[in-house]
Order: sequence, then C-alpha cells, then structure tokens
Amino acid sequence: MGQSDTAELDDTTGTKRFRAKRNAILAAASEAINEQSAKGMTFADVARRVGLNTTSVTYYFKRKEDLAQACFEHTLLTLGDMLDEAQAEPTPEARVAKYLSLNMGRYARIREDQERALAGLSDLRAMEEPMLGRLMAGWRDVFRRTRALWDDHGDRRQKDLNGARAHALLENTFWIPVWINRYDIDQFDRVEARLMDMFRHGIAMPGATWAPAMLNVEHQDAEPGREAFLRAATRLINELGYRGASVQKIASELNVTKGSFYHHLDAKDDLVIECYKRSFDTIIETQQAGEAAGGDWWHKLSSVIATLLDVQFSERGPLLRTTALTGLPRKVRQAMIDRSDRIARRYAGMLSDGAAEGSIRPVDALIVSQSLMALQNAAFDMRKWASSMPRDRAVAMYASTLAFGMFDDRAAG
Repeated sequence: MGQSDTAELDDTTGTKRFRAKRNAILAAASEAINEQSAKGMTFADVARRVGLNTTSVTYYFKRKEDLAQACFEHTLLTLGDMLDEAQAEPTPEARVAKYLSLNMGRYARIREDQERALAGLSDLRAMEEPMLGRLMAGWRDVFRRTRALWDDHGDRRQKDLNGARAHALLENTFWIPVWINRYDIDQFDRVEARLMDMFRHGIAMPGATWAPAMLNVEHQDAEPGREAFLRAATRLINELGYRGASVQKIASELNVTKGSFYHHLDAKDDLVIECYKRSFDTIIETQQAGEAAGGDWWHKLSSVIATLLDVQFSERGPLLRTTALTGLPRKVRQAMIDRSDRIARRYAGMLSDGAAEGSIRPVDALIVSQSLMALQNAAFDMRKWASSMPRDRAVAMYASTLAFGMFDDRAAG
C-alpha cells in the first residue's frame, strides 16, 4: 500500500470517527432538549451524557444554538425520509398506515436501545433568526408532504380537510411517546393496529352525524384581569416554550411592567402551574357539562370535542400545551401529568359507555382517549387555518379526522 493510499485510509477513518462522535452528540442533545427544552440544554450536560468534556463538544458545535438547530434539522430530515417512504404506497390509506408503522418501528427500536429519540419540535419557534426561518421552512415542507399523502388535489375545502388530516396525523404520532411506555413492546403491534383502525373508521358509528351542542363553560375569575393575564401567558408559552416565553415577553405582550407580573404570581413556575390549572379546569368542566347533557354518548362526546376545539380556535383560548412540562421541576411536572392522565381516562369512560350503548364504535378506549388528548392539545397550532373559514366549519373539519376517520370526505362537502 502506497503512502497516498495510507493517507486516504486515515482520512476515511477520521471522517467516520468524526461523524460517529457528532451523531452521538446530536443524540445526547436531543435527549436533553426533550427533558429540559432547547433553551434549558447546556453543553456541560450534553458532554456528560456522551462522556466528553465541554471543549470537545464545542469543537463540533461552536454555540448551543448551532447544536439545537442541528437536532431540529435531523428530526425534520428523518420525518421527511419516512414520508417519502410512505408516499411510495399506492393509496392514501396505505400511505398513512405505512407512516404510522414506520413511527411505531422507530419507537420500538428506541425502547430496545437500538436507536435514540429525535428532538421534539415544540421548542422550534423559540429559536432566533436566521435559524428560525430555515427551520420553519423545513417544518412547512414536512407538513406539505404529509398533506400530500391524501393526493392533495381538489378544491379549497378538500385542501383544508387534508390540512386538518395532516396535522392530526403528525400530532398523534408525536404524542405516542407520552403514553407508549404504559405498554410492553410485544403489544406495540396491537397499539399500531388500534390506532390505524381509528384513523380508518373514526369513533362514530356508521351513519352518525356531526351535530354537537356548544357547552356553556364560561366562568368569571375572582380577580379582574387575571384571566387575560393567564390567557396571554398561555399563548406565549405555547408558541415559544416554557423557557422561550420570558417574564419580560409576557409582560410586554400585556403592555405591563415586570412588577405587575409579580403582583399576580411569585415566580415563573407558579405561572405555568396556574396556566395548566386554568386549562385543565376548562377541559374537566367541559367534560362534566358534556356528561350531564342530554342525548346519547356520541352526542355528549362530540359536544365536548367541539366545545374544546372552539375554545382553542377562539379568543377564549388557548389551552396550555403539555410541551410546557419540560420546563417544570420534576415533582410538579409529575403532578401535571397525573392530572392529564385523569382527563384522558374520563374520555376513555365516555368512549366505553358509548360503545356499550351502541352510539360509539367499539374502539380501544385507552388508546383512542390519548388520540383525543393529542387532537385538543395540538389544535392551538391550527388557529390561522381555522380563521380562514367559518368557525363551525373549522371545528367540524378538524374533529372529523377522528370522528369519522381520515378518509371520509363529508366534512369537505
């Protein structure tokens, strides 16, 4: 072997070593982002997870923002690759089934430590320009490619419906890691089958109609101005994440001083807890009002779904997304997760009672209740989409993705 051959071999080995270490740093940083948010991630923590010193990490990524951007770009590229593979299937139903299967396979490999989790995208909007522009362009491309799983042709209403389907599908697959740990890995195939059954046929019985009643859950806050304060804070936390929504930004949004903020609450953690309490109280009050309403269980459940989507799309909203949990202390975070689980179980009870009565299709209530949580949780991101049409149409269209399944076009009629 000549000298040039040896140099080329060393160069190849060095490149592989460089890539392997860079990939390990990306995987560790993604874990840190999922646990602490992009703003909360530190080089020291990432280095500890990989077994390097901080200086070694900065050799690959000069700034923390560069590392977060690389993590988000890797997530977007991976989603794009899965969508490309799904798009090769012959029908919309087969494409959605393939995309779901690819995600479930990925979660199985993560459970078996054969693969590391991707960085969640909830903090993406908290990035600064020019990174933000590039990442948002990547996200819009992922959304368009997801929408294209449904042969994205037809008139405006059909495109609107396909947009709702794309968002519901993405959010459902993003939500799976929140609850999949309750299942053993040998049950993953069953989980996938039950989810796909819901995507195909929805939760309503064949022949059911969409005729919900909007439930009255308005309540007056004891302290004037507090509701507006919590609403503005919730909106900013949803958009920028817990760490991205600074006290200064929240105060500026309301055109008040930071001192006014501390008049309402003692600390930022207290703010997030109060925002969660407001959101959870709204959801539970809506569920209680639905349970007490007349009609069969399909009418009760559809009224709850419609009312909460209306809250998300209106000035009364939004509800706080569970993605804000990554910024909270562990004990407080667990308390919030426990309350979220109780809300999902209330949905499961409505689904089970409806199936026993014959007004709701027999589905796996525990799994489908999590899909309902994903739907209401993520509707905040569809406010601009919803504002382009009458509110009742937006609610019906978005709800139809789980009510009647992702291949039923009645909401576009």
